[in-house]
Amino acid sequence: MERREFLATLPAAAVGLSLAGSAGAQTEAEPFPGFQPPGIDRWERSDVQAGDRPVGASFASRSEVFGRSGAAGTSHPLATLAGIDILRKGGSAVDAAIAINACLGFLEPTACGIGGDGYAMLWDPKAAKVVGIAGSGRSPNSLTLETVRGRLRNGFIPPYGALPVSVPGTVDMWWTLHGRYGKLKWAELFEPAIAYAAGGVPVSPVVAYYMNRGMTNFARPNMGIEEFDNARATFAPGGETPGVGEIFRNPDLARTYRMIAEGGRDAFYEGDIARTIDAYFRRIGGWLSYADLAAHKSKWTQPHSTDYRGVGVHAIGENTQGLATLQMLNILEHFDLKGAGFQSALSIHLQAEAKRLAYEDRGRYYADPDFFDVPADWLVSKAYAAERAKLIRPDRINDQVRPGDAPSRGDTTYFSVADRDGMMVSMIQSNFRGMGSGLVADGLGFMFQDRGQLFTTVEGHPNIYAPGKRPFQTIIPGFATKDGQPWLSFGVMGGDMQPQGQAQIIINRADYGLDAQAAGDSPRWHHEGSSQAMGEDDPTLGPRGLLRLETGVPDRTAAALAAMGWTIGESDGGFGRYQCVERRMDGDERVYGASSEMRADGLALAY
Repeated sequence: MERREFLATLPAAAVGLSLAGSAGAQTEAEPFPGFQPPGIDRWERSDVQAGDRPVGASFASRSEVFGRSGAAGTSHPLATLAGIDILRKGGSAVDAAIAINACLGFLEPTACGIGGDGYAMLWDPKAAKVVGIAGSGRSPNSLTLETVRGRLRNGFIPPYGALPVSVPGTVDMWWTLHGRYGKLKWAELFEPAIAYAAGGVPVSPVVAYYMNRGMTNFARPNMGIEEFDNARATFAPGGETPGVGEIFRNPDLARTYRMIAEGGRDAFYEGDIARTIDAYFRRIGGWLSYADLAAHKSKWTQPHSTDYRGVGVHAIGENTQGLATLQMLNILEHFDLKGAGFQSALSIHLQAEAKRLAYEDRGRYYADPDFFDVPADWLVSKAYAAERAKLIRPDRINDQVRPGDAPSRGDTTYFSVADRDGMMVSMIQSNFRGMGSGLVADGLGFMFQDRGQLFTTVEGHPNIYAPGKRPFQTIIPGFATKDGQPWLSFGVMGGDMQPQGQAQIIINRADYGLDAQAAGDSPRWHHEGSSQAMGEDDPTLGPRGLLRLETGVPDRTAAALAAMGWTIGESDGGFGRYQCVERRMDGDERVYGASSEMRADGLALAY
């Protein structure tokens, strides 16, 4: 008998006793809190679970949404609506993606903006293949390694201020994509974002939370930010960041978007915007220049891929961590995750051990291929994965994790959108470390990224800082195919969580049979730490690192993982944020399913 059917047969008093008894943590001596206290960001009630859904996984937050003509999933409802509107006007999935990203630069400045970089993978229905583009900017040509080393903090490149600022690559990525795949006029794509930024919108809860955290952090003493008045005026007008439901405007960004809408990418990289950026960094003693901006170009790239249990998983190589997703899945193919059981200690243990092995290589070999011959084919080979899989013990953690020996040789926003022609776009865009560097140029309304913090200054390392070089990048879009046809356009944003999150999504689909929404709602794990850190790990972490589990992971699983030797960390909200569009077929007819992340303010729509 189902639990709700059993409860329906009980007298009302008995039902009340049954439900009260199931609370566990509450007793008569501890009365139930009667309301959410005002003024707190999160109300913790571990004894209360979500309501019962009539179908699907019990932990899923909502249903996947379906349509035949187009779909979009983003981290903000207004951005999703803008994307759907562009599709309904006859725009391509690329047109909609550009409009969405421009909107998110205003709606979600805590994660993205035109001061940052972007990457995309898309299914090109005419070419019948996955195509990649890298919109990653380079370090300033006037900034030398000697200067960087002279300004290190505790041995590392500082996360804020002018030193880690690199050329913003996003606008050129948009322009390059539109030139090949756009249908609507360029200027039309900016109309929603301009209207939002000029007219103002109520701030959503997650954005309000992170905007306050970001600006509070920037304002702390000795943060190394050369100029902060512009950022304060942009994101905390009146002295405070906007609260939940309060209207936020950014007229400076609206003006910048108008210039880009009218003048294209040249307005940003060679016009008045570029001149304003050049003058600003000269004024504050920075290095980014007009010449750096004018020289920037995006790069079309062929993604790498692997087969995982019949699913083709694709990843951008270049200067990203995309190969780590493929490495993890290649290793895990050697283990029976389905037999281990969903959310079991053995399943999570195997996944986390595969992550540790892949991230050793990530720290040793991933870098700008224009400066280092990355052994990508070897790293994602099945033969190498078989060797690495032999290092994993099913009953205990491995203390001897090191990078492999290569053969000798010469926070972030993610969104997905699909159109009526079968094009599916997976795009990710970021300023890094939330809002970015803390620097906003005079009157432009956007913050510059601090991606250059991920360079190393260790002599001989592939990712060592050099002028005109692309830093190691954490942002990676995801894409999966089946039988040579597109299946999932998806991503999990969030620093080093991204390959870990992408692998968990594929495993939840391929091994555990979850639908696209439940695969994202499933509780996640996040492992931090590596002997080959890339700038984002806490240097105090031990050789085993720290395994964080979301509160939805069963208690007995956490206890068993601790018994295996894992150091279990608190759930800290760093488990990424996911969006997905899925392609299904009903006979000869295409159907899109879209899903959105419960950990953000997002929304998925299809029509």
